[in-house]
Amino acid sequence: MSVTSADTPGSLEIVLVKAGRTKISYPAELLADDGTRVVVRAPWAGDTARDFGFVRFEQGDVFTEYYWRDRWYAVKEVRDSAGVRKGWYCDITRPATVSGGRLVVEDLDLDLWRSADGTDVLRLDEDEFAESGLAATDPAAAAAAEKALDELEHLAREGGFEALLA
Repeated sequence: MSVTSADTPGSLEIVLVKAGRTKISYPAELLADDGTRVVVRAPWAGDTARDFGFVRFEQGDVFTEYYWRDRWYAVKEVRDSAGVRKGWYCDITRPATVSGGRLVVEDLDLDLWRSADGTDVLRLDEDEFAESGLAATDPAAAAAAEKALDELEHLAREGGFEALLA
């Protein structure tokens, strides 16, 4: 489906599910949907600023978010209110599903951060992933999640990250 299709809505509700319940949902502007990859843009959906130590998300930040129906991750480019890129926050998720104006992904706890200049690449929340018990309850999903994190880290460190989003 192309973004210029008469059937394409101008927006989607993004729904992030974690441990079987909705963690957050928010409206986003649909920029593109080629049938495999969906691209949306949304303002920071948090009520307050969130400081991770390596980046701060706050009111006015704009996220361009890339979701795949066939990949185990989502990549979110983060820019401040002046349009300056802060970096990319990557969620390891089950492949996205889109239906009835909603894009749904299940967060699998693992994350990756890549700074705007590419000098900082951080694997995040590996302890939460281990504690989630996914390796015991769904070993195939756990293996896919770990593989996805490794792939994103390789792209972020060795090149090809921007090409993934082109």
